[in-house]
Amino acid sequence: MPANTYIKGKMLINGELVESVSGQRFDSLNPATEEIIGSAPLANVDDVDIAFKAAERAQAEWAETDMGHRIKVMTAFAEALEARTDEIAELEVRDTGNTIKPMRQDVVTAADRIRLYAGLGYELKGETIPATASGLHITMREPYGVVGRIIPFNHPIGFAASRLAPALIAGNAILIKPPEQSPLSACILAEICKDHFPPGLVNILTGEGATGDAIVRHPGIKRIAFIGSVPTGMKIQHSASEVAVKNISLELGGKNPLIACPDADVDQVATAAIRGMNFAWQGQSCGSTSRILLHESLHDAVVEKMVAKLESMSIGNPLDPAIDMGPMNSRKQYDRVMSLIETAKSEGAECLVGGGRPQGKAYEKGYWIQPTLFRGVNTDMTIAKTEVFGPVVSIFKWTHIEDAIRIANDVEYGLTAAIYTQDFEAAMYLSKKVNVGYVWINGTNTHFRNVPYGGFKNSGIGREEGLDELLSYTELKAINWTPSTSSAAGSAWRQK
Repeated sequence: MPANTYIKGKMLINGELVESVSGQRFDSLNPATEEIIGSAPLANVDDVDIAFKAAERAQAEWAETDMGHRIKVMTAFAEALEARTDEIAELEVRDTGNTIKPMRQDVVTAADRIRLYAGLGYELKGETIPATASGLHITMREPYGVVGRIIPFNHPIGFAASRLAPALIAGNAILIKPPEQSPLSACILAEICKDHFPPGLVNILTGEGATGDAIVRHPGIKRIAFIGSVPTGMKIQHSASEVAVKNISLELGGKNPLIACPDADVDQVATAAIRGMNFAWQGQSCGSTSRILLHESLHDAVVEKMVAKLESMSIGNPLDPAIDMGPMNSRKQYDRVMSLIETAKSEGAECLVGGGRPQGKAYEKGYWIQPTLFRGVNTDMTIAKTEVFGPVVSIFKWTHIEDAIRIANDVEYGLTAAIYTQDFEAAMYLSKKVNVGYVWINGTNTHFRNVPYGGFKNSGIGREEGLDELLSYTELKAINWTPSTSSAAGSAWRQK
């Protein structure tokens, strides 16, 4: 696809690529240039209802298929997705501002996760329970029916493609709402889904917040999954509760600590602190290690190395494989991050690197922010407590391990933590004490296959990326059979 191609995307409803009922569309901008690069249909309540009815019909047939058939369909879908890696990645770079290498990897990772869920299909098992001596008491798992999934802007196709897999393997149909900030890769996903799934099984509805709200509020959709911000997650819970009792999983924000103990290697910690921030996504990642908690004996040496690494980071055209970081995703996100940077400065944090827009003609347009490092941050500062969702790192100094634990837990979030030490006892102690759902020891930023990912506190509820997510798309039914010893049928078989 040529770099200057204008994309006029369509939605997928009932196996057809369609416009919205209203005919309205919305534009999508390239965050590096602020140029309009495409548009997508603006779905409303009517579109959601049409998609739901199609999904309901398709799901009834899909739920009757053997698991082996579902696995074959999902495996073929993964292969078709991976075959279009370069095309998808280049479009996502233009639409998100994320750099090209990780966006290619996003597609490959999505295909891997689809295959994972295909492989887990036969784990949708029930149990037998010895509740009585003569009866049979069993459980079985049944799909919800039609489920909904709302996608964030940082991994548009990565999350949309991979997260439909557990829902479908479990026997559901799905309505997917791509991010309004970066909707264009959804048009490619729609084409692939159209070719691989029965009409209505997968429906992709582009739009803005009202589109997602229509999915959340539809009384027939009992299972909703969302990745995004804490405020939006709370709104989804509230909106859903007004129409029905629903199962909602939320993978939300993080203010994730990296704790470096006295015995940690300085070079390893400095490298991990940069890698863990996900600068290839401009720090726009819920799992970014945005708080670096350094023991006082390591503090100065690690900070010096981090400064050098950040100052050497290249910023520019995200389609260039040599570039380390592109622009923020949108004007709204740019303004928010810049406001938090200015607040940090006004509250006394020392800005060692970055703190503003890069200099030069190449950065006059677009949503560019330099990689930014603050030192001297304390837990009373806004920058210490608020998820920035941008390329901003804060350094904390600690002396006693209990201080590190207090700093790590003194936020509303509890998504991830990274711990650097060669002391196994210290690693286990910190792992138990940090109030988060996902811990790395001497590592960061890697999502391991079939390991459940999710957070404590306001970082969410439920788990993704493993068997737990697959099971979450099913309801548990108990069946109790008691033999009728007094009936004619009951006595007849004993006489044979």
